[in-house]
Amino acid sequence: MLPEDWRSATLIGRIETAAGPSPVLVRGGVVHDMATVAPTVSGLLDRRDLDNVVGSPLGTLEELDISASIDGAPGLLPPLDLQCIKAAGVTFAVSAIERVIEERARGDASAASAVRGKLEARVGGSIRAVIPGSPEAAELKAALIDEALWSQYLEVAIGPDAEIFTKAPVLASVGWGADIGVRSDSTWNNPEPEIVLVVNSAGRAVGATLGNDVNLRDFEGRSALLLGKAKDNNASCAIGPFIRLFDDKFTMDDVRGAKVDLLIEGEDGYRLEGTSSMREISRDPDALIAQALSEHQYPDGFALFLGTLFAPVQDRDEPGRGFTHKPGDVVRISTQRLGTLVNRVTTSKAAAPWTLGIGALMTNLAGRGLLAAADQQPKEGS
Repeated sequence: MLPEDWRSATLIGRIETAAGPSPVLVRGGVVHDMATVAPTVSGLLDRRDLDNVVGSPLGTLEELDISASIDGAPGLLPPLDLQCIKAAGVTFAVSAIERVIEERARGDASAASAVRGKLEARVGGSIRAVIPGSPEAAELKAALIDEALWSQYLEVAIGPDAEIFTKAPVLASVGWGADIGVRSDSTWNNPEPEIVLVVNSAGRAVGATLGNDVNLRDFEGRSALLLGKAKDNNASCAIGPFIRLFDDKFTMDDVRGAKVDLLIEGEDGYRLEGTSSMREISRDPDALIAQALSEHQYPDGFALFLGTLFAPVQDRDEPGRGFTHKPGDVVRISTQRLGTLVNRVTTSKAAAPWTLGIGALMTNLAGRGLLAAADQQPKEGS
């Protein structure tokens, strides 16, 4: 699960202890329980002295078994707690083609192939070249309107305003090794392998992790107004395994240049591989953060999915039906500097229910005597 250079990386995560969830910091390969320093990851990422603080050493990553079983046993928790989980959609202009296909096919996978051929013939090359919000983008929009090919998805792909939406409630994500949920009534869906930026309460990007922004192509294809139902379901947001903090060895430029690999292996022997290159993103990560912050505040920070170039079209069963998940699929999302996120697909109904909300977390932390000390810690921006 770890980055290839994990010994020199500074990582933030969460683990389940006998007393309850605790933030951990991994520095030099040593795992430190940070609960007495900051009881939440949100609070830890706000610390002005984060480069110097240490918690209670638990041992090295080689000594400890903090990974989760892919069979659903408790283990490593998602590395976020109080942060709002946001997502940017259609950030790769060329991926907008697949969104338009969903819309034109009305969520019917069997109709997608014909729509794809027509649309790619008209915009496949030109859409890659335009800068969102530019005069050239406006000219392309006018041309597509004239040909009755314009779509709301192309608007957010090449227009001035990015699509920013809320992916999941606070504390509702799942971590490495947990089951990830797809609605039981969806028949056309896919994973979305993405890099996730983590921003603290001061609005500063402090690190990055991996995420799976599960997408229901049939629901959103029928109507964009079904985005909430397509995106936010039980166990439908996987994040992890760790947040890698930005430092002199890992910067936003590493995010910009990353290649995100995807591997899906089904119990039926099906195998699908794909790669999403962040160099092809149409909107810079800093610009997406700025749009998320333009008229909103996040006092506990937020996480932002950056979008994906990957949309699987390889047939799984019937010719022309494309790809869709089956229960038991194992999804691996990886990149060299962030590690590997692994989850097994089930339905949102069958996945473990979400039970630990904000109230329960605060009750647990108060019972451990951790909240009073947290108010006295030096915070960025204060």
